[in-house]
Amino acid sequence: MGTLGQRIKDLRTENNLSQMQLAKLIGVSQKAIDFWERSVNEPKASYIVKLVKLFHISFDEFFEDIE
Repeated sequence: MGTLGQRIKDLRTENNLSQMQLAKLIGVSQKAIDFWERSVNEPKASYIVKLVKLFHISFDEFFEDIE
């Protein structure tokens, strides 16, 4: 099990994206990605939708094994 932030980081690194690249693709700052990955903040639902679409996964897959 992991955190939502760890899940985002894992998806990002599996897809060979930097924080800046991911940020540009979904329309947020690099700092937002950093905060999400460190579990300082959590993304709004609208950004979760963008992440799911970008990574071509289902919501179930996205939230799988999240604490």
